[in-house]
Amino acid sequence: MRLKQAIPLSAKPGALFAVLFLACLAAIPLLTGCGEEEEEVTPTPAGTPAATVTGTATPAAEVPGITDTEIILGAHLILGGPFGAAFRMIPDATAAYFRYINDTQGGVCGREIVYKMEDNNNDPAQGLEAVRKLIERDQVFALVGSLGDDSEAAAWDYINERGVPDIFLSAGAHRFGTDPQGHPWTVPLIPSYTIEGTFLGEYISENLPGEKVAVLYENALQGWDELAGLKLGLDPDKNELVTAQSFELTAISIRSQVANMKNSGAAVAVYLTGPGQVGQAIKEADRLGWHPAIFMSYTSADDIMFQFVSPELLEGAITLQAFKLATMREDPAVARHYDLMREYGGPAPSNFTIYAQLVGELTVEALGKTCDNLTREGLMDAVESIKDWHSDLLLDEVNVTLSDTDHIALQTARMLRVIIEDGKARFEYFGPLYVFED
Repeated sequence: MRLKQAIPLSAKPGALFAVLFLACLAAIPLLTGCGEEEEEVTPTPAGTPAATVTGTATPAAEVPGITDTEIILGAHLILGGPFGAAFRMIPDATAAYFRYINDTQGGVCGREIVYKMEDNNNDPAQGLEAVRKLIERDQVFALVGSLGDDSEAAAWDYINERGVPDIFLSAGAHRFGTDPQGHPWTVPLIPSYTIEGTFLGEYISENLPGEKVAVLYENALQGWDELAGLKLGLDPDKNELVTAQSFELTAISIRSQVANMKNSGAAVAVYLTGPGQVGQAIKEADRLGWHPAIFMSYTSADDIMFQFVSPELLEGAITLQAFKLATMREDPAVARHYDLMREYGGPAPSNFTIYAQLVGELTVEALGKTCDNLTREGLMDAVESIKDWHSDLLLDEVNVTLSDTDHIALQTARMLRVIIEDGKARFEYFGPLYVFED
């Protein structure tokens, strides 16, 4: 399986091969709050409006999470710890978007959205317990935008056995999007780590032929899948992967792994983990006097990286994404995102909050198609009917199409590079759109 590059402005996500975006997004979740509620709904101030509601709404009757006045949604998330400190902004921004929908649209299907959050602490046991609380205690209608690979892995069998929609998941493990028959209720939003790794490997072989490659990866779902994708994308006739160094997420230091990467003679370093560890690795490489070409997971594709490591050490580092950046403030859609976050109690805008609004927009789009069949089955039918959906927050050439055999919403990306202008660092898109196809 190989990827295909498309010329910007003409491409559309190709049919998915079976993958699940993460992960960094996945191991990038949120802060400390538990059981928080928020509410919101529909059109995006920047993007394709939610589907126009027609017909008569299904009576609340026996449908969990549906009352005459509310649609109760939930998510299990990484709200605390180091990962939560980096990514708590994602669910908080989605909640702000739902508040906007409730205020300006009166909710969806005549009902306000309530958004309940439970901390999974990026732990399998706590993740399963968080999901049980949401489904059994809170009786949520659906799980939306849950975040965390290990916690999702522990809970997704239970979620699917209970027949609860598990949509627009922010976990990038390959498995979550590649089994629509065995796990028909789970639909990731982000590209899988396998897709991401494939894109990075392809780029390296096309642009840095002959250079040796060293990899640092977390000994967990994100690292395993990204490494598999990187090997898929690299052309072995052009680049040798000379070492792949793993580390435990509980490790205090990754100094020895970085030293081994340097000693391998590699001129390219690929960091397949989240912002904190990427920052630590880059600083350690600098301490050792090693300055390879840097590639990093999209879970680190945000200005928060400049808080973890000096921008000067990140100059030229490459990652990828599929949506507009928070620095594009002259873009009307991004400007409206800033207004929405300010007016509805959201976090400071970032690339992650723009992604989070996309979670909310797609949710409202799907719910708006469900008003005449407001059931869990009706919601999944609506999700699987989404075709060529576009938000103004997505890159112009990126659309979302789903079906009962294709459960990954985003299968495209463009490369991002860290540049420094006038002493200030930022990410900037370059090159063609990458499209993953079977």
